[in-house]
Amino acid sequence: MAYDEALAERVRRHLEADPDVTEKRMFGGLAFLLRGNMAVSASGGGGLMVRVGPDATDAALARPGARLVDMTGRPMRGWIVVDPSALADDSVLGAWIDEGYAFAAGLPPK
Repeated sequence: MAYDEALAERVRRHLEADPDVTEKRMFGGLAFLLRGNMAVSASGGGGLMVRVGPDATDAALARPGARLVDMTGRPMRGWIVVDPSALADDSVLGAWIDEGYAFAAGLPPK
Protein backbone atom coordinates (compact mmCIF):
# COMPACT_ATOMS: atom_id res chain seq x y z
CA MET A 1 0.00 0.00 0.00
CA ALA A 2 1.30 3.46 -0.88
CA TYR A 3 1.30 6.18 1.74
CA ASP A 4 -1.59 8.62 1.97
CA GLU A 5 -0.49 11.72 0.04
CA ALA A 6 -3.23 13.86 1.59
CA LEU A 7 -1.98 12.91 5.06
CA ALA A 8 1.60 13.69 4.02
CA GLU A 9 0.47 17.12 2.85
CA ARG A 10 -1.26 17.80 6.17
CA VAL A 11 1.94 16.85 8.01
CA ARG A 12 4.00 19.00 5.64
CA ARG A 13 1.78 22.04 6.31
CA HIS A 14 2.12 21.50 10.07
CA LEU A 15 5.93 21.38 9.91
CA GLU A 16 6.64 23.76 7.03
CA ALA A 17 7.87 26.63 9.23
CA ASP A 18 10.88 24.64 10.47
CA PRO A 19 13.83 24.68 8.04
CA ASP A 20 15.44 21.78 9.96
CA VAL A 21 12.67 19.39 8.83
CA THR A 22 13.35 17.31 5.73
CA GLU A 23 11.41 14.61 3.92
CA LYS A 24 12.65 11.18 2.91
CA ARG A 25 10.97 8.11 1.48
CA MET A 26 11.39 5.32 4.04
CA PHE A 27 9.61 2.06 4.88
CA GLY A 28 7.22 2.52 1.94
CA GLY A 29 6.09 5.87 3.33
CA LEU A 30 7.19 9.47 3.50
CA ALA A 31 9.15 10.30 6.64
CA PHE A 32 9.60 13.75 8.14
CA LEU A 33 12.97 14.10 9.81
CA LEU A 34 14.21 16.75 12.22
CA ARG A 35 17.97 17.22 11.83
CA GLY A 36 18.15 13.69 10.40
CA ASN A 37 16.02 11.95 13.06
CA MET A 38 12.59 10.63 12.11
CA ALA A 39 9.75 12.34 13.93
CA VAL A 40 6.70 11.09 11.99
CA SER A 41 5.89 9.37 8.73
CA ALA A 42 2.90 9.01 6.45
CA SER A 43 3.11 5.23 6.71
CA GLY A 44 3.20 2.95 3.70
CA GLY A 45 0.90 0.66 5.64
CA GLY A 46 -1.61 3.45 6.22
CA GLY A 47 -1.90 6.00 8.99
CA LEU A 48 0.76 8.00 10.75
CA MET A 49 3.90 6.47 12.23
CA VAL A 50 5.06 8.46 15.25
CA ARG A 51 8.33 8.17 17.14
CA VAL A 52 7.43 8.66 20.79
CA GLY A 53 10.29 6.88 22.55
CA PRO A 54 10.10 3.88 24.88
CA ASP A 55 9.08 5.86 27.97
CA ALA A 56 6.01 7.36 26.26
CA THR A 57 4.81 4.15 24.61
CA ASP A 58 2.17 3.14 27.15
CA ALA A 59 0.59 6.60 27.27
CA ALA A 60 0.54 6.77 23.48
CA LEU A 61 -1.12 3.35 23.22
CA ALA A 62 -3.95 4.58 25.47
CA ARG A 63 -4.98 7.12 22.82
CA PRO A 64 -7.62 6.29 20.19
CA GLY A 65 -6.40 4.49 17.08
CA ALA A 66 -2.85 3.86 18.36
CA ARG A 67 -0.95 0.59 18.09
CA LEU A 68 2.69 -0.46 18.18
CA VAL A 69 4.67 -0.50 14.95
CA ASP A 70 5.31 -4.09 13.89
CA MET A 71 7.36 -4.41 10.71
CA THR A 72 9.11 -7.69 11.39
CA GLY A 73 6.75 -9.64 13.62
CA ARG A 74 8.24 -7.98 16.70
CA PRO A 75 6.37 -4.94 18.05
CA MET A 76 8.68 -1.94 18.51
CA ARG A 77 8.27 0.06 21.73
CA GLY A 78 8.73 3.74 21.12
CA TRP A 79 7.14 3.61 17.66
CA ILE A 80 3.38 4.04 17.21
CA VAL A 81 1.07 3.81 14.21
CA VAL A 82 -2.09 5.89 14.43
CA ASP A 83 -5.04 4.68 12.37
CA PRO A 84 -6.23 7.15 9.71
CA SER A 85 -9.73 7.21 11.23
CA ALA A 86 -8.26 8.76 14.40
CA LEU A 87 -6.58 11.57 12.44
CA ALA A 88 -9.57 13.30 10.83
CA ASP A 89 -9.35 16.25 13.22
CA ASP A 90 -6.38 18.56 12.54
CA SER A 91 -5.83 19.19 16.25
CA VAL A 92 -5.46 15.44 16.91
CA LEU A 93 -3.05 15.06 13.99
CA GLY A 94 -1.13 18.12 15.20
CA ALA A 95 -0.79 16.68 18.70
CA TRP A 96 0.70 13.46 17.32
CA ILE A 97 3.06 15.39 15.02
CA ASP A 98 4.16 17.59 17.92
CA GLU A 99 4.86 14.53 20.06
CA GLY A 100 7.05 12.95 17.39
CA TYR A 101 8.77 16.28 16.77
CA ALA A 102 9.49 16.75 20.48
CA PHE A 103 11.07 13.31 20.73
CA ALA A 104 13.23 13.89 17.65
CA ALA A 105 14.23 17.32 18.97
CA GLY A 106 15.74 15.65 22.02
CA LEU A 107 18.09 13.51 19.91
CA PRO A 108 21.52 14.59 18.67
CA PRO A 109 21.57 15.64 14.99
CA LYS A 110 22.66 13.02 12.50
